[in-house]
Amino acid sequence: QVQLVESGGDSVETGGSLTLSCATSESPLTPACLGWFRQAPGKEREGVTGVFWRTGQMDTASSVKGRFTFSKDNIKNTVYLQMNNLKPEDSATYFCAAAGGFACRHHLLNANVYDTWGQGTQVTVSS
Repeated sequence: QVQLVESGGDSVETGGSLTLSCATSESPLTPACLGWFRQAPGKEREGVTGVFWRTGQMDTASSVKGRFTFSKDNIKNTVYLQMNNLKPEDSATYFCAAAGGFACRHHLLNANVYDTWGQGTQVTVSS
C-alpha cells in the first residue's frame, strides 16, 4: 500500500504563501485519484483539490480556487500544493490522500473515496 508523507506546514501571516509537499512511496506514482484535504479543529475534513491521475481531470474547492495550485513531480514521486494569499480561515491540518478505485473520478473532493492518508501537516495563518 502506498505511503504518503506531508511536509511544509508552517505559521504565516495573512497574505503569505506556503508550498506543501506530499512524498509517496509508490514508484511510479499511479493512484486512481490523489487529493489534498484539510481539517480545522471542530470541523469536518474538507476537500481542497483532487485530481484523476489518468487524465488530469481536477476539482478544486471554491474557497481556494485561484489561490491554491496542485502540481506533481513524476521523477520525485511527489505532489505539491502551492498556497498563495493565505487567509486565517485556511488554518488547518492539511492531508494528502490517494484513492485506488476509479469511482473517485466523480467524487474528487469527497474524503470517503480515498483509502490512503498521510499524517498531515499543520498550517496556521495569523491575521
